[in-house]
Amino acid sequence: KAWEMGLKGITVYRAGSRSGVMVSAKKKKEIEKNKYFCENNAPKRPKILNADVIRFVNGGERWIGFVGLLDGKPYEIFTGNKDHFPIPDYVEKGKIKKYKVIAKKGERVNKYNFIFIDNKNEEVEVEGLSQAFSQEYWNYAKMISGVLRHGMPLLYIIDLVSNLKLNEDTLNNWKAGVTRMLKYYM
Repeated sequence: KAWEMGLKGITVYRAGSRSGVMVSAKKKKEIEKNKYFCENNAPKRPKILNADVIRFVNGGERWIGFVGLLDGKPYEIFTGNKDHFPIPDYVEKGKIKKYKVIAKKGERVNKYNFIFIDNKNEEVEVEGLSQAFSQEYWNYAKMISGVLRHGMPLLYIIDLVSNLKLNEDTLNNWKAGVTRMLKYYM
């Protein structure tokens, strides 16, 4: 058959003579069984990500969102009430810098700063992006960021956020704001 097909050479292996070459039927079934779910390793976050700044109003409050971008696609988000992280209204883009610090208990914790160019063309670094917003919003944004990193399509993420059942009315504002932020990238 190899000669008829014009092949220059062939190799024949007997089952068990070389590991990884012949896959038993059991392993093949195992692979088929898991074909719908495969692990997806998120790309490693660089120290600095480009970011878009998106402002919106929800429930009468001024909100702000920072969308960290990796290769032009949303990689992480930070959101909250604008009053907790004041930056000039003209800022639409910047960078999010990640670094590690030693916390009180000796553990290493991630911190995030926002860097932008002001109207005098000077670089300004605002510390504490990771501490500016309430812990509740931080946790939800962290969850959405994890989903973004692992490649879930934006349409499904928007649907996921839209259908969250949250207790507080203010969290529903957050939900609407985040879905608007993500729709920007569709």
